[in-house]
Amino acid sequence: MSNAKIAVVTQAVKLADETAGLNRTSYIAELLAREGYEVDLLTSTFQHWEKKRRDIADPKYHELPYEVIFIEEPGYGSNINPKRIYSQSVFSKNLRRYLERYGADYDLVWCQIPPNNIAADAGTFAHERNIPFVVDINDLWPEAMKMVADVPVLSDFALSDFERNAAIAYACASAAVGTSHEYAHRCLQDIPHLTVYVGGDIAYFDEGVKRYAPSIAKNDDELWIAYAGSLARSYDVATLVHACQLAAPIIAEELGKRLSLYIMGDGPNRPGLERLADEIDAPVVFTGYVDYQIMAAYLVASDILVNSLIKGAPQSIVSKIADYLCAGRPIINTGESQEFKDKCTNDGFGVNVEPEDVAELVGAIVALAHDEEARDRMGKRGRAIAEEQFDRPVAYREIVDLVGRLLEDS
Repeated sequence: MSNAKIAVVTQAVKLADETAGLNRTSYIAELLAREGYEVDLLTSTFQHWEKKRRDIADPKYHELPYEVIFIEEPGYGSNINPKRIYSQSVFSKNLRRYLERYGADYDLVWCQIPPNNIAADAGTFAHERNIPFVVDINDLWPEAMKMVADVPVLSDFALSDFERNAAIAYACASAAVGTSHEYAHRCLQDIPHLTVYVGGDIAYFDEGVKRYAPSIAKNDDELWIAYAGSLARSYDVATLVHACQLAAPIIAEELGKRLSLYIMGDGPNRPGLERLADEIDAPVVFTGYVDYQIMAAYLVASDILVNSLIKGAPQSIVSKIADYLCAGRPIINTGESQEFKDKCTNDGFGVNVEPEDVAELVGAIVALAHDEEARDRMGKRGRAIAEEQFDRPVAYREIVDLVGRLLEDS
């Protein structure tokens, strides 16, 4: 059914040449369109990462391989904000209204979750019309939400809607895809489950390295540590800042090298992290958001990459991991996801340390700084894993095959 019409639904996605955000869902829409399907990407008038309204008349949104359908949403000023819940409820209602009015010719609905209410509405629409519904699980709500609403009784009460909507979305699903095995199997229905890591395009990553590496100045007596990604509550960058401040004099004395921590990304915690770095005189460079290909060049120029999460963070295999692996550099992981901890150890591309433990993180940094052979070995293993499991043009073929099977069986 290559002429089938597919609705790809996501409230938050990076489109065209937008600077900030994640493009997994738009990549899936493009991939399906290039397979010959007619694809509508239903997304928001509000850009989640930039916290601003899109100019929906901009030609860049209408020159893509798929049709972008903009669903009205009022927007919000920060991620941890009651207005965000309200804004997403408006999006969800407007999405349902659009689907009921114009969605009669869709043959399959693909929807990212979270937000849970949006997935519940999309799933209900597909179920009522007896067409396949694929839920793409990118995070776990309400598990992640409980990190910012930690009064037990109140949290359970306030977050019950998230649980109810997740249950509705999963009950409607014909198949569950997840960005990790843990996420894919969060949906307990007796349906196909598929793990497809967020991944990246290795050729595009390498193109960025080739293009921008010559402009990055790094001396032989420097040792760089890099963090790329969100500066939000669940990412424990403060411990990393403290650790680098303590590791710097050790590395200078024992190796004669000057340590620098490059933090590439933005988020609500950035002002506090900048104050912390100033107060303790930590060797930190805050770049803010940078172009993806520039980031790629900085990751490759670095010596150690850090995946830093707080205790109890529900994240499993986050989007930055693909880029870290592509860079061919060792990874220090503080996340508690057993799936990723096992992968880090068994695949041999990094080391695990306890979250929020400054001393242990200092020890890991210093040990890797001393062991160039281990860094090279881990980096090569990481690059090999990236090519085998995280390269989108290869790994995402499973998505195309899944969609094809669901359409044939419907």
